[in-house]
Amino acid sequence: MNNTQARVILDTIAGMFPDAHCELNHSNPFELTIAVLLSAQCTDETVNKVTATLFSKYRKPEDYLAVPLEELEQDIRRIGLYRNKAKNIQALCAILLDKYDGEVPQEHEKLVELPGVGRKTANVVVSNAFGVPAIAVDTHVERVSKRLGFAAHKDSVLEVEKKLMKRVPREEWTDTHHRLIFFGRYHCKAQNPNCGECPLLDLCREGKKRMKTNPTRKPIPKAKPSKTATV
Repeated sequence: MNNTQARVILDTIAGMFPDAHCELNHSNPFELTIAVLLSAQCTDETVNKVTATLFSKYRKPEDYLAVPLEELEQDIRRIGLYRNKAKNIQALCAILLDKYDGEVPQEHEKLVELPGVGRKTANVVVSNAFGVPAIAVDTHVERVSKRLGFAAHKDSVLEVEKKLMKRVPREEWTDTHHRLIFFGRYHCKAQNPNCGECPLLDLCREGKKRMKTNPTRKPIPKAKPSKTATV
């Protein structure tokens, strides 16, 4: 991939999903941190159903520590790995109160030290809650990045993130993260990607194989906006 091709891909996806955003419902950094923690191996839709009642019952770290672990487990039992996540939430809240006066730290290196918060979660929090440019690599971002050639199929999640950071201008990191998620979630799906109507087919190695297209076709000259997903 060269810089021109990368720019075409970024502009095309931006045209397809100009309003891409974080779909986890939250009203502050603390709620976002809890929501992203819950979203591991779970859909945003399911998380939002759970947090609709969870966030009305628990508004601050103290609230999560005021109930037995078993009660919190029941409150999030629709979420995958709910027992482990409930344990992490209480441990996280205890650290927030002990070290950060109950507030979520803004520094990435401090976030990743919290129970249940990995690099992806920290990137989501710093970018969406605090406006720090970041690219969080979830399954959608990883899949799309490899299909379109931003990364190699053998690359680790961290390698995908680093390659995207090199290709994408820093000021576009956060928007690109959301757009790649929308592109992967609503268009370039894991099992049934919409290759037949994809404006990036000429730049997609896997798409060409799927469609058995002629690899010598000329690249698309400019972004071709498509229908914006409604969610």
